[in-house]
Amino acid sequence: METNASPTSADAAQQTNALERRLDLAVAIADLDKEIDQRLRRMSKNVKMPGFRPGKVPATIVKKQYGEQAHFEALNEALERAFVEAVKTKQLRVAGQPNIEPKTSESTTHVEFSAVFEVYPEFKPGDLKDVEIERPVRAVGAAELDSTLMALRKQRVRFEPVDRAAATGDQVMVDFLGKKDGEPFQGGQAKDYPFVIGEGAMLADFENAVIGLKAGEEKTFDMTFPAEYQAKDLAGQAVAFTISVKEVREPVLPEIDADFAKALGVEDGDVDKMKAEIEGNLKREVKKRLQGKVKDQVMDALLKANPVDVPNALVEMEIQRLMQAARQDMEQRSGGKMKDFPLQREWFADQAKRRVSLGLILSEIVKVHELHAKADQVRAIVDEAAQSYEHPEEVVRWYYAQPQRLTEIEGVAIEDNVVTWALASAKVVDKPVDFDELMGHKR
Repeated sequence: METNASPTSADAAQQTNALERRLDLAVAIADLDKEIDQRLRRMSKNVKMPGFRPGKVPATIVKKQYGEQAHFEALNEALERAFVEAVKTKQLRVAGQPNIEPKTSESTTHVEFSAVFEVYPEFKPGDLKDVEIERPVRAVGAAELDSTLMALRKQRVRFEPVDRAAATGDQVMVDFLGKKDGEPFQGGQAKDYPFVIGEGAMLADFENAVIGLKAGEEKTFDMTFPAEYQAKDLAGQAVAFTISVKEVREPVLPEIDADFAKALGVEDGDVDKMKAEIEGNLKREVKKRLQGKVKDQVMDALLKANPVDVPNALVEMEIQRLMQAARQDMEQRSGGKMKDFPLQREWFADQAKRRVSLGLILSEIVKVHELHAKADQVRAIVDEAAQSYEHPEEVVRWYYAQPQRLTEIEGVAIEDNVVTWALASAKVVDKPVDFDELMGHKR
C-alpha cells in the first residue's frame, strides 16, 4: 500500500538565497501508522526470540522491540516520496541531499517537516566574441630534438672526482656547521653531505660560498636566511657557516651511442631508430602540453564569461573527493606512513569551487551547442594514447573490453569539443612558447 505522504498547500519553494530552496512537507499520520503496522507484521514472520517459535512472537513484543525502527523507516520513505513528488511538480533540479527538519505544528492528522536544499543554477552561456584567448604554439624540429636528447643525457649523468675548484654543475661532498649567535642550531650541521651546485638543493648564498673551493679546503662565511624560510625560528636570521669540502666531482654526460640507445629501450642499439622514437614521442608530448595550456586558457575565459552561483552541496562533495584522492596519493607515496595526515578542507576549497563551476558551465555549453562526444573522437583519443605503449593494440582492446573504461576518454573528447568551439567563438592570438619551459627542462 502506498503511503499518502504529500506536500501541504503551503509548500511553495521559498527562496532563502540564490540557490537554496525550502519546501514544507506533511505526512498523514493515519497512513504512516498503517505502513508501520505492515512493516511490523512483515518483521514478525522472521523474528527469532527465545521461548517462541519463528514467526510466533506476539505482536506486542515485536512492536516493543522493533517499533522505533519501523517508524523511522516508514517515515523516511514517506518523506522521500513527498519530496520527490514536490520537486517534480515544481520542476526543480535538486543539487545534493535535502536537509529535512520537523516543524512545530498543531495538526492532529499530519506530521509536518521542512526540506531545505539547493538547486542547480539556471543560466545562458556567455558570449565569447569579445574575449581574447592566447593559443600557445611550438613546432618540433632538430633543435627541439637536440634539447630533448640533452635532457635525457642529464638524467643519466654520472659524477667523477676532479682535482680543481668547485664550479656550478659540480657535485660536492661537504661537512658544515652553522651557528646562530655563536651557538649551533638545529638542522645546521651535517657530515658527508652531497649536493649539486646550481640545482637549488641548498640556499643560493650557501651554494655560492662553495664555488671556488677545492677538496680539503674550508671556509667560514655569514649569511641571512630568507624572510619566508620554512623554519620560522631561522626566517630572516643572520647565521655563520663553516664549510669543509671533502670532494669535488664533475658531471660526465653519456655519449649518444648504442649503449645510450639500449638504455632508452632500443634493444638493438640503433641510434637512428632511437632518435625517431624520441621524435615521435616528443611530438605527441608537445601536442599534449600545448593542448593542456590552451585548455587552461579556455577554461579561464569560460569562468570569466560565465559568473555562476554554485551549490554549496556540490562544492562540499568535491572537496571531500579531492581530500580522499590526496589522502590515497599520500598514503601510496609514503608506503602508508601518512595515511592519518590531518588534511584541511580549506586547502581544497578554491580548487573544488573552480571544478564545480566549470562542470556546470561545460554541461550547459555542451547541451546548448550539442558538443557531445562522438564515437570516432573517442577512438582517435584512445588510439593516440595507445601509441606510447609497446603494444598499442592491446591497450585499445583493454579500453573497449568494458565500455565504462571509456567514460574518462569521453570526458576528454567533450572538453576538446568545448575548446574547439571556444577558439572558434573568441579572438585567438597565437603565442610562441619556449620549448625548454614547455617541457620543464633545466637549463
